[in-house]
Amino acid sequence: MKTIPANKSSLLALCLIVAMLNAGCHKSEVKTMGAPLASVPLLNVKEIKASKGKTVLVKGTMIEKCPVAGCWFKLQDKSGIVKIDAKAAGFVVTEIPLNTEITASGKVVDGENPTVLATGIRYQ
Repeated sequence: MKTIPANKSSLLALCLIVAMLNAGCHKSEVKTMGAPLASVPLLNVKEIKASKGKTVLVKGTMIEKCPVAGCWFKLQDKSGIVKIDAKAAGFVVTEIPLNTEITASGKVVDGENPTVLATGIRYQ
């Protein structure tokens, strides 16, 4: 069995530590699609049901998306699930993985089972 000289093993250890620190400290970039987010208070999904016709801002985890074109997705927060329609805003979410936290803004349609017609989204 061969042994590694002390100076080479020290260099290897240093390289591994630097690689681990670099990987652990990497901050993902905030990305946006569509228009800038509306400057309105952040609502939870339950509050959106009473906001038909209004522009809202909602934040949650993407749990489902259109499997063909990525033109809609569903966001879930602690209070419920809402469908976000991205088609009219001219962007798709095909490249965003499920379980990504997304903040979306748009106009609410259909009060009982609300859908938000997105104008823009932000995610990491």
